[in-house]
Amino acid sequence: VLSLPPAQTRRASRGLGSSVPPLLLTQLRLPDPDEARRLLQDILEVVRQAGPQAGAVRSIQAARAAVLTATEILREGEAPRLLEALADLTSAGGGLAGSSAGGRLRDESFARVLRRLFENLGATYVKLGQFIASSPTLFPEAYVREFQKCLDKTEATSFEVIKRIVEKELGRSLDSVFSSFSREPLASASVAQVHTAVLASTGDQVVVKVLKPGVEEVLQADLGFLYIAVRILSFLSPALARSSVMDIVTEIRMSMLGELDFRLELQNLETFRAFLADSGLTSVAAAPRPFREVSSERVLVMERFFGVPLIDLDGIRAYSANPEATLIDALNVWALSVRNCEIFHADVHAGNLLVLRDGRVGFIDFGIVGRVPPEIWEAVEGLGTSFVANDAGGIAQALIKMGATDKNVDKGRLASDVESVLSQLSGLEPEVRLRRDGERGGVRAEVELDETQVTELLLDIVRVADDNGLKLPREFALLVKQALYFDRYNKLLAPDLDPLRDARVDLGVSASRTAAADAATVIDV
Repeated sequence: VLSLPPAQTRRASRGLGSSVPPLLLTQLRLPDPDEARRLLQDILEVVRQAGPQAGAVRSIQAARAAVLTATEILREGEAPRLLEALADLTSAGGGLAGSSAGGRLRDESFARVLRRLFENLGATYVKLGQFIASSPTLFPEAYVREFQKCLDKTEATSFEVIKRIVEKELGRSLDSVFSSFSREPLASASVAQVHTAVLASTGDQVVVKVLKPGVEEVLQADLGFLYIAVRILSFLSPALARSSVMDIVTEIRMSMLGELDFRLELQNLETFRAFLADSGLTSVAAAPRPFREVSSERVLVMERFFGVPLIDLDGIRAYSANPEATLIDALNVWALSVRNCEIFHADVHAGNLLVLRDGRVGFIDFGIVGRVPPEIWEAVEGLGTSFVANDAGGIAQALIKMGATDKNVDKGRLASDVESVLSQLSGLEPEVRLRRDGERGGVRAEVELDETQVTELLLDIVRVADDNGLKLPREFALLVKQALYFDRYNKLLAPDLDPLRDARVDLGVSASRTAAADAATVIDV
């Protein structure tokens, strides 16, 4: 366990990379009998959920992953840099998230190794890496930046195994449910695999998302042991118990375990579709219809959408006579969902926003959704309107309202720092690339929306808040990241569009929230 002195980082109490005080392991306390009893109950429950074999099996797999990672480091010549970083860590007093140039290089070295190890450890750690990448308000920036590159190395599961899982879950033969079912997956990731199919009963073309075998046991074991390790340290150390580490680990565990139950994603789809219908938006936007009668905890069947990503310039023109109006529809629907729906789509990168064949905007993949806590809603509205108005002072005021702080914040200084970030944003331009189109023939134009640029801007905003003594909630990072995506789409599809002054754009400047969220929650499913 590494101690993290406050002198090495200004992120104290905000994230895993900085919330552990110095000499943590020397600040131990005598056990309290009631707390000890609760801790023992938690340990027994985690072991029961994970299964008796899980610990031994995962220990072997972890050792194999560690050896593989070490081999990769040696083969690619990274060992000298890592040894230098370790020496620097020792001389610096054992702290991470260093603010000096040497500290940043050290963090980058450790982050690269940790990212490789996570990739080799498999499903749990790939998802954990993705959580880190999407949480710049919780983790040091070197790790957020590096885990943007986290690759899912999981191999596709064979058709025969997928068939057995589907038949067991639905209690029927595959042929009785589907008139056709693709043998090759449309997509395969660490937790789930997606196949295309046609429903036998209705003829609907669908996609079938299937939980991979063994994933549940691995997630239960890994997350359970992570939770227990932090619980034990919190039990022994009052300093750690007062930090945010336990809250962060609990959120990670609950959100990732929720991913094992596809009924949650089905509910998200139904909620968003109901919002579209109730708001009269079904003529301009859509979300896939889930088929509850042939879905289960481990199988999700939903309508298949046909369309092109929002960055495919030629494809958009084939399906939409007015790309600018299509962008406005997407922006209006998303903004309205933030304030009027129980959930909002929290991952609107180009792969999850489609222009459908009928010209509507298709929102897909409700694996990451968020809820705006009621206590920060006014600040969120102010942030949104100030952001599109390029109003640094308004953004500063909204950040002050949204962030937790234990000192007075200099609004003028904060606004000045925000101004510098906004100037960077205005200077970014998307890059147009030509790609050969295998389906339609010829060449098509696509716009590269650089994920690194979006992440760097988000980190700059978090850094500005951090430098001014503000600790921002994770919901803030998710909302701002989506706003940055839409800003990129704006420059691509409608460079002359002014979202604040155009009467067609409704960002809810004067709207009040009609559907209050019941918790400060971000859900990854």
